[in-house]
Amino acid sequence: MQKVIVVGAGQMGGGIAQVCAAADLDVTLVDVGEEHLERGVAAIEKSLTRLAEKGGRAADEVLANLSTSTTIPDDPGAEMAIEAVIEDETIKRAVLAELDDKLAQSAIIATNTSSIPITRLSQATHRPEQFIGMHFMNPVPMLPLVEVIRGLATSDETVAATVELTKRLGKTPVEANDFPGFIGNRILMPMINEAIFALMEGVGTADAIDEVMTLGMRHPLGPLALADLIGLDTCLFVMEVMHKGLGDSKYRPCPLLRQYVEAGWLGRKTGRGFFEYGS
Repeated sequence: MQKVIVVGAGQMGGGIAQVCAAADLDVTLVDVGEEHLERGVAAIEKSLTRLAEKGGRAADEVLANLSTSTTIPDDPGAEMAIEAVIEDETIKRAVLAELDDKLAQSAIIATNTSSIPITRLSQATHRPEQFIGMHFMNPVPMLPLVEVIRGLATSDETVAATVELTKRLGKTPVEANDFPGFIGNRILMPMINEAIFALMEGVGTADAIDEVMTLGMRHPLGPLALADLIGLDTCLFVMEVMHKGLGDSKYRPCPLLRQYVEAGWLGRKTGRGFFEYGS
């Protein structure tokens, strides 16, 4: 595999494009506007510069493998596309359908969804055998895990090719079955949600809740700070997918989480969530 398209130049898509380019893949990063692409490339360059200072490859050398486009290219040479747009099923399905139209029939389409069932998303394409979940962790350049999730029709060949690519990117593939939230978010998001309930009910302040988990449980980041990093809108969406898909009240999103999202307090990306962040 040599040529990859990554759709979405945000935090996740940019990180995926970065690790693909660093593995000497020919990467086209796609987003709807030049300003999104400029921000995405600037973030990649900043990340690469930091890594170069620690002994990594020169930023210019990696960036030479990266090109950008405001439209999904009609490129029969691309062997894989990775969709990494906002966690909104309607938007994802539209992107996946367009990729299906423009890629060669032999190409694999992967989605970086953090919670939506792979089998359901595969129905946006005409290639369910070559459709797979490839859930990277945030921040992508730093965390080694990639959950590899096969849909009901995903072929063994598609899984093998995806696992091989994941290893080439310097990541560790872990296979998960196609349930809402997969493995990572099935465990992580209820913990974050419970931390928000603890805050809402006055069990402790945001600082106290996070300190208990970092100092007492050895978590590198407290659950509320982690929610701010992920984005509270994404946390809410994942909880809603699990609540609806699994039908268990233990996945009910905390009302305070919903209220923060309605207020536009989405975490680091808006400057305010459970904590405040400078520009």
